[in-house]
Amino acid sequence: MKKSQLVHILNTFSTKEIREMRKWLNSPAHNQRQDVIQLFEYFFEDNHLAKEDSLEKPIIFSWIFPKETYDDAKMRQVIFFLLKTIEEFLIYQEINADEVNMKIMLARTFRKRKLDKLFQKNIKQSEKLLEGIAFENIKYLRNNYLIQSEKSAFLSKRNRLDKNLQNVSDALDVSFLSEKLKESCLMLSHQSVYKKELNYGLLDALLPYVEQEEYLKYPIVATYFYVYKTIIGDDDESYFYLLKEKIYQYASQFSLIEIRDIHLMTINYCIRKMNSGVENFIREAFELYKLGFESKILIENNQVTRVTFHNVVSIGLKLKEYTWVENFINNYQQYLEEKHRQGFVYYCLARLHYGKKDYEKAMKLLVQEVHYDDIIINLSAKTLLMKMYYELDEFDVLESLLESMRTYLQRKKVMGYHKSNYKNIVRLTKKLLKVTPYSKTKKEKLKTEITEATPLTEKAWLLQQLDAL
Repeated sequence: MKKSQLVHILNTFSTKEIREMRKWLNSPAHNQRQDVIQLFEYFFEDNHLAKEDSLEKPIIFSWIFPKETYDDAKMRQVIFFLLKTIEEFLIYQEINADEVNMKIMLARTFRKRKLDKLFQKNIKQSEKLLEGIAFENIKYLRNNYLIQSEKSAFLSKRNRLDKNLQNVSDALDVSFLSEKLKESCLMLSHQSVYKKELNYGLLDALLPYVEQEEYLKYPIVATYFYVYKTIIGDDDESYFYLLKEKIYQYASQFSLIEIRDIHLMTINYCIRKMNSGVENFIREAFELYKLGFESKILIENNQVTRVTFHNVVSIGLKLKEYTWVENFINNYQQYLEEKHRQGFVYYCLARLHYGKKDYEKAMKLLVQEVHYDDIIINLSAKTLLMKMYYELDEFDVLESLLESMRTYLQRKKVMGYHKSNYKNIVRLTKKLLKVTPYSKTKKEKLKTEITEATPLTEKAWLLQQLDAL
């Protein structure tokens, strides 16, 4: 059963959810089968859920029905009923999490039953709850539209529909615009990385309306509008600073999922600008990462991806924030996936030692200890070795490494702008090895080529080595 839906779902349960689920199962309104209760209890008895050997169906069956011979059909039936009851519990939890929407649904029920006073009471309560929410995020705008829609449905039975038609239309416009902009931003962000053409539907027709002050007064609409304009307008940085202002102003008021997406899209923009050689965006990305970790926006399900961790370390090292980087590695390594953690932390420490010019420690950690399967991290590690081999005059080993990097890049097809970046690094490092130190003309030609190459994350290092010849 270790790969069953039931086990996967139960592994996500918090201690509080286990307690609440136990109450749910013991209520006759939700479950009337004792064997279903026993199956649930089995998983959390002696931590069976975490023991692979304890998840065999015959073993579980004998625990629930100790006097019976194993019956697979009966076992599957108990599993089915527990799964069904858990799904109902999860649906209830999700609905119950939105108090405003619960009141709207209750008002709708009373409207359909023609219980006018109860409808009015609950719709007013939903409005009052909505008014108590300080920030008009996407959920707020959607609930406001649902309230206005319910009020119109109620008034239409009394020939008073005209009194609320405009409110419904306005609420729908703002709710739709916020969600359309959000999804368009996510699509655009995905497209910029994976180079996949997507159809944005009505977006182009809607953008002129969004730019009217009438809609930009809504923080959620303005924020996603600035995200969109930032991503598509690489040369116009003004929208980035407007977006940054919104992030710092409203970060604590977006839902966690919303602000995480916004934060990551903004950071990705900064990284693209950095990779194009716009150096002031190194500090911009660093400050956004600091905010993201201090507020735990970038810690999702108690985890941090290796790519994000690597980006933070890289940017901190570019700014020579060595103490901060060391503290970051020590304080946040616990959020890395355990099976990759040790080797990846060694890699990050190797980068830190390289930054401090302690090449012996860096190379020892990098060559002997690191194992990873992420394409970008792999290339980044090879690039770090490349730089050390060059600076230590290990040119034979360096040429072999550059050739292996070139071959590796040929095999990998979907890498977006990263592929161009690392191809430029390999190509220009090879030229650096071959350039004649005493030929001013050839050195100037290579300097121009390095300066104009985009993207090129190692531009500063290549120019530094060229100048040192």
